[in-house]
Amino acid sequence: MATYENLLLHIQDNILTITINREDKLNALNIETVKEIRNAIQQVYDDPSIRGVIFVGAGPKAFVAGADISEIAELSDVNARSFAERGQEVFSMIERCNKPVIAAVNGFALGGGCELAMACHIRVASNNARFGQPEVNLGVIPGYGGTQRLTQLIGKGKAMELMMTGDMVSAQEALELGLVNHVTSQEELMPKCFEIMQKILSKAPLAIGLVIECVNAVYTKDEDGYQTEANSFARCCTSQDFIEGTSAFLEKRKPVFTGK
Repeated sequence: MATYENLLLHIQDNILTITINREDKLNALNIETVKEIRNAIQQVYDDPSIRGVIFVGAGPKAFVAGADISEIAELSDVNARSFAERGQEVFSMIERCNKPVIAAVNGFALGGGCELAMACHIRVASNNARFGQPEVNLGVIPGYGGTQRLTQLIGKGKAMELMMTGDMVSAQEALELGLVNHVTSQEELMPKCFEIMQKILSKAPLAIGLVIECVNAVYTKDEDGYQTEANSFARCCTSQDFIEGTSAFLEKRKPVFTGK
Protein backbone atom coordinates (compact mmCIF):
# COMPACT_ATOMS: atom_id res chain seq x y z
CA MET A 1 0.00 0.00 0.00
CA ALA A 2 1.31 3.45 -0.90
CA THR A 3 2.70 5.76 1.77
CA TYR A 4 1.70 9.41 2.14
CA GLU A 5 3.09 12.52 3.76
CA ASN A 6 -0.20 13.75 5.24
CA LEU A 7 -2.24 10.55 5.61
CA LEU A 8 -1.89 7.37 7.62
CA LEU A 9 -3.49 4.28 6.08
CA HIS A 10 -4.21 1.12 8.04
CA ILE A 11 -6.25 -1.88 6.91
CA GLN A 12 -7.84 -4.36 9.29
CA ASP A 13 -10.53 -6.92 8.49
CA ASN A 14 -10.92 -5.44 4.98
CA ILE A 15 -11.63 -1.98 6.49
CA LEU A 16 -9.26 0.83 5.51
CA THR A 17 -8.82 3.58 8.09
CA ILE A 18 -7.57 6.84 6.57
CA THR A 19 -6.21 9.24 9.17
CA ILE A 20 -5.68 12.87 8.21
CA ASN A 21 -2.29 13.27 9.86
CA ARG A 22 -1.57 16.99 10.30
CA GLU A 23 -2.28 17.22 14.01
CA ASP A 24 -0.17 20.36 14.52
CA LYS A 25 -2.40 22.11 11.94
CA LEU A 26 -5.59 20.58 13.39
CA ASN A 27 -5.55 18.38 10.26
CA ALA A 28 -6.35 21.33 7.96
CA LEU A 29 -6.67 20.36 4.31
CA ASN A 30 -3.95 21.81 2.15
CA ILE A 31 -3.72 21.17 -1.59
CA GLU A 32 -1.29 18.28 -1.15
CA THR A 33 -3.53 16.54 1.40
CA VAL A 34 -6.51 16.76 -0.94
CA LYS A 35 -4.38 15.19 -3.68
CA GLU A 36 -3.37 12.40 -1.31
CA ILE A 37 -7.01 11.77 -0.36
CA ARG A 38 -7.79 11.43 -4.06
CA ASN A 39 -5.01 8.86 -4.49
CA ALA A 40 -6.11 6.94 -1.40
CA ILE A 41 -9.72 6.79 -2.60
CA GLN A 42 -8.53 5.62 -6.00
CA GLN A 43 -6.82 2.74 -4.17
CA VAL A 44 -10.17 1.92 -2.58
CA TYR A 45 -11.78 1.78 -6.01
CA ASP A 46 -8.99 -0.41 -7.39
CA ASP A 47 -8.31 -2.83 -4.52
CA PRO A 48 -10.95 -5.55 -4.07
CA SER A 49 -9.54 -6.46 -0.65
CA ILE A 50 -10.71 -3.07 0.68
CA ARG A 51 -14.43 -3.32 1.41
CA GLY A 52 -15.04 -0.23 3.53
CA VAL A 53 -13.38 3.03 4.58
CA ILE A 54 -13.30 5.06 7.81
CA PHE A 55 -11.95 8.64 7.81
CA VAL A 56 -10.67 10.10 11.08
CA GLY A 57 -8.40 12.95 12.15
CA ALA A 58 -5.14 12.60 14.06
CA GLY A 59 -5.19 13.61 17.70
CA PRO A 60 -8.02 14.39 20.13
CA LYS A 61 -9.01 17.89 18.96
CA ALA A 62 -9.94 17.83 15.28
CA PHE A 63 -11.33 15.72 12.48
CA VAL A 64 -10.38 18.42 10.01
CA ALA A 65 -10.55 22.02 11.25
CA GLY A 66 -10.80 23.59 7.79
CA ALA A 67 -8.66 24.32 4.79
CA ASP A 68 -5.17 25.77 4.81
CA ILE A 69 -5.87 29.52 5.08
CA SER A 70 -2.41 30.47 3.83
CA GLU A 71 -3.19 28.74 0.53
CA ILE A 72 -6.68 30.22 0.27
CA ALA A 73 -5.25 33.71 0.85
CA GLU A 74 -3.16 33.31 -2.31
CA LEU A 75 -6.09 32.43 -4.58
CA SER A 76 -7.10 34.71 -7.45
CA ASP A 77 -9.97 34.68 -9.90
CA VAL A 78 -7.67 32.78 -12.26
CA ASN A 79 -7.07 29.76 -10.02
CA ALA A 80 -9.92 29.87 -7.48
CA ARG A 81 -12.37 28.00 -9.72
CA SER A 82 -9.92 25.15 -10.36
CA PHE A 83 -9.12 25.03 -6.61
CA ALA A 84 -12.81 24.46 -5.84
CA GLU A 85 -13.36 22.05 -8.71
CA ARG A 86 -10.43 19.85 -7.68
CA GLY A 87 -11.82 19.53 -4.17
CA GLN A 88 -15.31 18.87 -5.47
CA GLU A 89 -13.98 16.10 -7.71
CA VAL A 90 -12.22 14.35 -4.81
CA PHE A 91 -15.22 14.60 -2.50
CA SER A 92 -17.51 13.35 -5.26
CA MET A 93 -15.24 10.30 -5.58
CA ILE A 94 -15.88 9.61 -1.91
CA GLU A 95 -19.63 10.15 -2.23
CA ARG A 96 -19.90 7.92 -5.34
CA CYS A 97 -17.66 5.14 -3.99
CA ASN A 98 -19.52 1.82 -4.20
CA LYS A 99 -17.96 0.76 -0.90
CA PRO A 100 -19.27 2.22 2.38
CA VAL A 101 -17.40 5.25 3.74
CA ILE A 102 -17.84 6.41 7.34
CA ALA A 103 -16.58 9.67 8.85
CA ALA A 104 -15.42 9.26 12.46
CA VAL A 105 -15.68 12.90 13.48
CA ASN A 106 -13.40 13.17 16.49
CA GLY A 107 -13.38 16.94 17.05
CA PHE A 108 -13.67 20.07 14.96
CA ALA A 109 -15.16 19.51 11.49
CA LEU A 110 -15.13 23.00 10.04
CA GLY A 111 -15.07 24.28 6.48
CA GLY A 112 -13.42 21.65 4.33
CA GLY A 113 -13.59 19.25 7.26
CA CYS A 114 -17.36 19.50 7.45
CA GLU A 115 -17.45 19.10 3.67
CA LEU A 116 -15.29 15.96 3.88
CA ALA A 117 -17.54 14.48 6.55
CA MET A 118 -20.65 15.24 4.48
CA ALA A 119 -19.16 13.52 1.43
CA CYS A 120 -18.97 10.29 3.45
CA HIS A 121 -22.01 8.02 3.48
CA ILE A 122 -22.39 7.91 7.28
CA ARG A 123 -21.16 10.26 10.00
CA VAL A 124 -20.47 9.25 13.60
CA ALA A 125 -19.37 12.02 15.98
CA SER A 126 -17.70 12.00 19.36
CA ASN A 127 -19.34 14.24 21.91
CA ASN A 128 -16.58 16.87 21.60
CA ALA A 129 -17.19 17.31 17.85
CA ARG A 130 -18.17 20.68 16.40
CA PHE A 131 -19.48 21.28 12.90
CA GLY A 132 -19.64 24.42 10.81
CA GLN A 133 -19.09 26.20 7.52
CA PRO A 134 -17.48 29.45 8.71
CA GLU A 135 -16.11 30.54 5.32
CA VAL A 136 -18.03 33.84 5.33
CA ASN A 137 -15.66 34.97 8.10
CA LEU A 138 -12.94 34.91 5.43
CA GLY A 139 -15.05 36.60 2.78
CA VAL A 140 -15.65 33.38 0.81
CA ILE A 141 -18.16 30.53 0.72
CA PRO A 142 -17.79 26.73 0.94
CA GLY A 143 -16.13 25.49 -2.24
CA TYR A 144 -15.89 21.71 -1.89
CA GLY A 145 -19.62 20.98 -2.13
CA GLY A 146 -20.69 22.37 1.24
CA THR A 147 -23.50 24.59 -0.03
CA GLN A 148 -25.07 21.57 -1.72
CA ARG A 149 -24.56 18.75 0.78
CA LEU A 150 -25.38 20.74 3.91
CA THR A 151 -28.67 21.80 2.32
CA GLN A 152 -29.44 18.20 1.33
CA LEU A 153 -28.73 16.93 4.84
CA ILE A 154 -30.37 19.53 7.11
CA GLY A 155 -32.69 21.54 4.87
CA LYS A 156 -32.58 24.95 3.25
CA GLY A 157 -33.44 27.20 6.18
CA LYS A 158 -30.95 25.85 8.71
CA ALA A 159 -28.24 25.46 6.05
CA MET A 160 -28.73 29.11 5.08
CA GLU A 161 -28.44 30.16 8.72
CA LEU A 162 -25.27 28.19 9.43
CA MET A 163 -23.49 29.27 6.27
CA MET A 164 -24.49 32.94 6.58
CA THR A 165 -23.68 33.27 10.29
CA GLY A 166 -20.65 30.99 10.30
CA ASP A 167 -21.93 29.46 13.55
CA MET A 168 -20.77 26.08 14.81
CA VAL A 169 -23.11 23.38 16.10
CA SER A 170 -22.37 20.77 18.75
CA ALA A 171 -22.39 17.04 18.12
CA GLN A 172 -25.78 16.75 19.82
CA GLU A 173 -27.30 19.53 17.72
CA ALA A 174 -25.79 17.95 14.60
CA LEU A 175 -27.55 14.72 15.57
CA GLU A 176 -30.87 16.53 16.01
CA LEU A 177 -30.44 18.25 12.63
CA GLY A 178 -29.68 14.97 10.84
CA LEU A 179 -26.12 15.98 10.05
CA VAL A 180 -24.73 12.97 11.92
CA ASN A 181 -26.07 9.46 12.45
CA HIS A 182 -24.74 8.79 15.96
CA VAL A 183 -22.95 10.53 18.83
CA THR A 184 -20.62 8.60 21.13
CA SER A 185 -18.01 9.24 23.77
CA GLN A 186 -14.52 9.89 22.48
CA GLU A 187 -13.44 6.42 23.61
CA GLU A 188 -16.30 4.67 21.84
CA LEU A 189 -16.07 6.55 18.53
CA MET A 190 -13.90 4.14 16.55
CA PRO A 191 -15.48 0.98 18.05
CA LYS A 192 -18.90 2.33 17.02
CA CYS A 193 -17.67 3.02 13.49
CA PHE A 194 -16.24 -0.49 13.21
CA GLU A 195 -19.45 -1.96 14.59
CA ILE A 196 -21.51 -0.20 11.92
CA MET A 197 -19.03 -1.04 9.18
CA GLN A 198 -18.86 -4.73 10.12
CA LYS A 199 -22.65 -4.95 10.07
CA ILE A 200 -22.70 -3.40 6.56
CA LEU A 201 -19.93 -5.72 5.37
CA SER A 202 -21.95 -8.75 6.45
CA LYS A 203 -24.47 -7.88 3.71
CA ALA A 204 -24.29 -8.44 -0.04
CA PRO A 205 -21.54 -6.18 -1.47
CA LEU A 206 -23.25 -5.65 -4.82
CA ALA A 207 -26.48 -4.61 -3.11
CA ILE A 208 -24.61 -2.21 -0.79
CA GLY A 209 -22.94 -0.53 -3.75
CA LEU A 210 -26.25 -0.18 -5.58
CA VAL A 211 -27.92 1.31 -2.49
CA ILE A 212 -25.24 4.01 -2.54
CA GLU A 213 -25.78 4.62 -6.27
CA CYS A 214 -29.56 4.83 -5.94
CA VAL A 215 -29.51 7.17 -2.95
CA ASN A 216 -27.05 9.46 -4.72
CA ALA A 217 -29.41 9.49 -7.73
CA VAL A 218 -31.95 11.37 -5.59
CA TYR A 219 -29.69 14.41 -5.86
CA THR A 220 -28.63 14.04 -9.50
CA LYS A 221 -30.63 16.42 -11.68
CA ASP A 222 -30.06 14.57 -14.95
CA GLU A 223 -30.89 11.12 -13.59
CA ASP A 224 -34.25 9.45 -12.95
CA GLY A 225 -33.78 7.95 -9.51
CA TYR A 226 -36.74 5.60 -9.84
CA GLN A 227 -35.34 4.21 -13.07
CA THR A 228 -31.93 3.84 -11.45
CA GLU A 229 -33.60 1.91 -8.63
CA ALA A 230 -35.52 -0.38 -11.00
CA ASN A 231 -32.38 -1.08 -13.05
CA SER A 232 -30.37 -1.76 -9.89
CA PHE A 233 -33.06 -4.06 -8.48
CA ALA A 234 -33.01 -6.04 -11.73
CA ARG A 235 -29.22 -6.23 -11.62
CA CYS A 236 -29.34 -7.62 -8.09
CA CYS A 237 -31.76 -10.33 -9.20
CA THR A 238 -29.20 -11.65 -11.71
CA SER A 239 -26.45 -11.97 -9.09
CA GLN A 240 -25.13 -15.00 -7.23
CA ASP A 241 -25.60 -13.03 -4.00
CA PHE A 242 -29.35 -12.86 -4.72
CA ILE A 243 -29.50 -16.63 -5.12
CA GLU A 244 -27.45 -17.10 -1.96
CA GLY A 245 -29.44 -14.57 0.07
CA THR A 246 -32.87 -15.94 -0.84
CA SER A 247 -31.72 -19.55 -0.44
CA ALA A 248 -30.21 -18.83 2.97
CA PHE A 249 -33.43 -17.15 4.11
CA LEU A 250 -35.56 -20.11 3.02
CA GLU A 251 -33.09 -22.58 4.53
CA LYS A 252 -32.93 -20.60 7.80
CA ARG A 253 -29.17 -20.10 7.73
CA LYS A 254 -26.78 -17.17 7.49
CA PRO A 255 -25.89 -16.20 3.91
CA VAL A 256 -22.33 -16.24 2.63
CA PHE A 257 -22.04 -13.40 0.13
CA THR A 258 -19.25 -13.15 -2.43
CA GLY A 259 -20.10 -9.88 -4.20
CA LYS A 260 -20.88 -11.69 -7.45
